[in-house]
Amino acid sequence: FYPCYGLAEATLMVSGGLVKDEPVVCTTQAQALAQNRIVEASEQEPNVRTLVGCGRALPDTKIVIVDPESLTPCAPGVVGEIWVSGPSVAQGYWNRPEETERTFRAHWQTGEGPFLRTGDLGFLKAGELFVTGRLKDLIIIAGRNLYPHDIELTVEQSHPAIRSGGCAAFSVDVADDERLILAAEVERRHKAATRCLEEDEDARPHPKGRLRLDLEAVGRAIRRAVAEVHDVRVYAVVLLRAGSLPKTPSGKLQRGACQVSFLNGTFDTL
Repeated sequence: FYPCYGLAEATLMVSGGLVKDEPVVCTTQAQALAQNRIVEASEQEPNVRTLVGCGRALPDTKIVIVDPESLTPCAPGVVGEIWVSGPSVAQGYWNRPEETERTFRAHWQTGEGPFLRTGDLGFLKAGELFVTGRLKDLIIIAGRNLYPHDIELTVEQSHPAIRSGGCAAFSVDVADDERLILAAEVERRHKAATRCLEEDEDARPHPKGRLRLDLEAVGRAIRRAVAEVHDVRVYAVVLLRAGSLPKTPSGKLQRGACQVSFLNGTFDTL
């Protein structure tokens, strides 16, 4: 287990530790993290989140945490966008001058730079880099910052029919308010049933070897789990066929594409 951080724009590796060392962890209050603050806590306390460090900056590489709106360095214990500079950072994107200027030529408000804007959120603690999520995927509801991967893990654990790695959490604008949408894939062994099941039917296989599934019960389980763990109301739950969530060739979930599919009504729903 060797946690590290990197991206293609920096010719891969940005930070890492020594192989012989144990990973560094930081446990923070979840409520504070929702406000972009790090308030350390014990793992035994309720409503906490434990983060794994990604090591220290490589030689000749500089990592700074910056407020993405004010373009000023963040104070210690504050989450911001990860900016990187160093000899391994690429010159830009081929034939994409505007995006190159925006991503590779970032400067602080004071003029210091240039830096690579990674689009990732995180913080530094005693030189150790901790990554908390992606800036573009961040969900902001009622002034709280919600990290989609945390919610997605809760959804996956809410019901046995939900496919592992098959959930997407994103938001849409409804009457000028951001609302939480959850799209979850159902395991192929389940066959959808709109009626409620008798207790003795719950484990009865379908003639084709699949288990019948009450979709409404799955939706209720998801909403209940997310409300209990994250204290947020789910606006809509969409249950999908296995393998239908949009992903990149490398297997990364495309939450932006999920948002488009939801708004256009093109999801492959059950």
